[in-house]
Amino acid sequence: MLIGIIGGCIVVQSGVSPETKEQLIAIIKPVGDIFLRIIYMCMIPLIMSALILGVAGFGKTNKLGRTGWRMFKFTVVTTIIAVFIGYALVKIIRPGAGFSQETLSQLMSKYSETTSTIKNSIATNSDHGLGHTITNLFPKNPFEDMVHAFDPNYTGGGMIAVMVFSLIIGIALLKSPPEKTAVFKSFLEGLYTVVMKVVHFGMLLAPFGVASLLFVLTLSIGISFITILIKYMLVVLLALAIQQFVVFSLILKYLSNTNPLSFFKNIREVMITAFSTSSGSASLPIAIETSTEKLKMPRDISNFILTIGSTTNQNGTAIYQGISIIFLAQCFGIDLNFSQDCIVMACAIFAGIGTVGVPGGSMPILMLILIFLGIPPESIAIIYGLDRIMDMCRTVVNVSGDLVAVTYINTLEQNENAIVE
Repeated sequence: MLIGIIGGCIVVQSGVSPETKEQLIAIIKPVGDIFLRIIYMCMIPLIMSALILGVAGFGKTNKLGRTGWRMFKFTVVTTIIAVFIGYALVKIIRPGAGFSQETLSQLMSKYSETTSTIKNSIATNSDHGLGHTITNLFPKNPFEDMVHAFDPNYTGGGMIAVMVFSLIIGIALLKSPPEKTAVFKSFLEGLYTVVMKVVHFGMLLAPFGVASLLFVLTLSIGISFITILIKYMLVVLLALAIQQFVVFSLILKYLSNTNPLSFFKNIREVMITAFSTSSGSASLPIAIETSTEKLKMPRDISNFILTIGSTTNQNGTAIYQGISIIFLAQCFGIDLNFSQDCIVMACAIFAGIGTVGVPGGSMPILMLILIFLGIPPESIAIIYGLDRIMDMCRTVVNVSGDLVAVTYINTLEQNENAIVE
């Protein structure tokens, strides 16, 4: 990480020509791309095998429902806490106050093409109603949703539809005679084992991939706009840090009987992967491996909670959405009233539960909320240059929250089993 960031800063400050920068990116970027592709190519078989086996491994359908309900309650409560933390900080510190019109115009001009693309995507997706959205959760052609699973502009169910398909297959496997499904279950277990081995191969490339990704990132965005928006960044990072190291630590210590320091030490590899890839989906294989091997969590609970949580439990995204919307309103001197603040917080909560777990997946949702509140949608350009950095940080909180959920829910399961015994 440090080698990539420092190397990028040295090149940026050295005053080399844009052509030289492009040549360096062309040489170094493939290392990071190969690392990401090794992880991404495992995602569909991993999610399907892990989720189907996770559901089938519960043994009883009522246990599946109980765990799912506990995950839902955990997600809602922690997301609400996260949104209120971000809301309080951005209201108190007011990072968008005093933003000069000259800087606004400069940023919006720089990213006008990008914002136009996002607006077109929103216009396409908004043509469909709620019924269409719910219907898309049940794939007509699962293979089509698998192909477009990582495309944030896809109007179908995508990754969530793949998960619903896997859940249905898992429940069907759970309810089917074991003697007739033994071969199928054995195949899934073999697939899961092989895919995790491929992930292990990818992690051998991780140090080089991480350095490459951060070098190219630093070289691409420069540092000028980071200095302009440093106050906004600090508010987001402070809110993320409070959620990560205060809220999660309290849950671990008092509700999960787990030492927070040991927990974060054990998941450091997952946090680094989440930070460097900006993708909860790409971090999922390492998260599952860490949960079962280092945290010693049961495989069925880990598979189920982590695969579902990668899309539905995103505290970091909720924090980012709430702060960003209010920050952009402050930039334009728009004072949101109490009801509008409530709308922002509600939207941030829902965004934290349903955002695509790929880099930049939250941007279309953010612009849609801006349009709804009457804030100029082009204003997304103000923060777009920093989105990748913010994405890296909030993904760490998202992925950590999933592992905290596994630890907490496993503690509840163990306590319940102890009472039964």
